[in-house]
Amino acid sequence: MDIKEIQSLIKFVAKSGASEVKLEMEDVKITIRTGSSTSAPETTIVQQIPMAQAPAVPAAPPVAAPQEASAPTPAAEPAADADDSKYITIKSPIIGTFYRKPSPDKPPFVEVGSTISEGDVLCVIEAMKLFNDIESEVSGKVVKVLVDDSSPVEFDQPLFLVDPS
Repeated sequence: MDIKEIQSLIKFVAKSGASEVKLEMEDVKITIRTGSSTSAPETTIVQQIPMAQAPAVPAAPPVAAPQEASAPTPAAEPAADADDSKYITIKSPIIGTFYRKPSPDKPPFVEVGSTISEGDVLCVIEAMKLFNDIESEVSGKVVKVLVDDSSPVEFDQPLFLVDPS
């Protein structure tokens, strides 16, 4: 279990309203206790992996990139950021697998150009065999879908760009 999965689990437990959750796997024990809504969740993680199991990875020498190759890239990035600044980014609230359709034989929830309003389902993210509807928090027009169907997504990863006007 990596740190991003643990962070996602902490946030999920905090939002669920549970006061305590214990998770024990073969190499990790996690206890998450939530107090009042104003305090952050308390997490205890015990990892029982012997150091001998970690593979030794030799350090690779750093490779310097040529100056000419890196110069055009920064110039192109600010132009793209300026274009996207007028749009609202809808991000993933959890880690899991992103699906644009409710099932393989159904049409996608939204397409580029679709007009959406608050509460409309935009996609589904599967996490731990649970399918979570991701609803829009804004109204507007979908400008861009940033993730491919059936792709893994991380917490806070941008999924859609929406033009609120």
